[in-house]
Amino acid sequence: MSKMVACVNITITTILLILNFITLVHAASKVPCYFIFGDSLLDNGNNNNLNTTAKANYPPYGIDFPNGPTGRFTNGRNMADILAELLGFDHYIPPFASASGRNILQGVNYASGSAGIRNETGSHLGNRISLDYQLQNHQVTISYIEGLLGNKASANLHLNKCLYIVGIGSNDYINNYLMPKYYPTNRSYTPSQYATMLIEQYAQQLKTLYEDGARKIALFGLPRIGCIPQELQKHNTTTCVNSTNEAILLFNEKLKSLVDELNTNFTKAKFTYINMYSISSIMGTLSFLNKPCCNISKTIAEGQCVPKKTPCLLRAVHVFWDNFHPTENANIIAIMRAYNAFLPSDTYPMDISHLITSVSSL
Repeated sequence: MSKMVACVNITITTILLILNFITLVHAASKVPCYFIFGDSLLDNGNNNNLNTTAKANYPPYGIDFPNGPTGRFTNGRNMADILAELLGFDHYIPPFASASGRNILQGVNYASGSAGIRNETGSHLGNRISLDYQLQNHQVTISYIEGLLGNKASANLHLNKCLYIVGIGSNDYINNYLMPKYYPTNRSYTPSQYATMLIEQYAQQLKTLYEDGARKIALFGLPRIGCIPQELQKHNTTTCVNSTNEAILLFNEKLKSLVDELNTNFTKAKFTYINMYSISSIMGTLSFLNKPCCNISKTIAEGQCVPKKTPCLLRAVHVFWDNFHPTENANIIAIMRAYNAFLPSDTYPMDISHLITSVSSL
């Protein structure tokens, strides 16, 4: 009975959020430009031509996306796409791999599957674009924008008005700290030490982003990685892995504190924290939703969808598409709560809808 009541409550919540989403997407563009940094939760094609198993440019990925498989690690739109709609853009922000011309004035997506804060993260899967290299790619974009707008000052004024989102760090656990077979970090650092080291490096990377003109920055915390199907299978359990979630909480607590520090030190900018751990709490509430929708590979691209195999039909009721990534519906719910906080704990100190109006002139 408790599961049935919980499921009804979640369904009502989902309907309300999606109705709100439908209303909001008809609004005019709220920012002139939007830049995206991160990993496979936001990647829309940057890994397609890389030598890596971390790519999603084959069916059944994209089965519900108008253009089919594009490199998005889900059945349809990812969070970056849905946020673009909420912001009023009439197109999705292109990946750096194919962005060109004046389109880059409206933004670029630099996210890369298996990428992390640390450069070695995800290396056992092949090539990827770590956050350091995503920032270098952004500097390439900035040089093009300077050429389009005539000078550095004009480019900087333009960049000051953009929204920036950064969703990174999951792979520093999934494809680094939690994989002692390939990486020494688990043996070298306690969970607290590792989280501190990650945050210190992340702080320097965010300082670089600020120095390159970013003034409205949303930082996505890490979800409940201990509840993803891959972790459950690895530990042969049907309930969330507490030790993993405890390590993730250490990172998130330090990231939230970093937001305070950044807002104190960089008064011309606004940083906000998106509490993906809280937003993803449904994963620990209903274990029967923690099953992937597609057939899962156990060989080359472990945890990802087996190519060309038919996925589940009831994709709308699944939280997970494969062993790592959410379905489009789960992405809608998550980004709606990031954009317009459903609970006070969803964001700190403000949601994205308030962030984009918080800095008027610099």
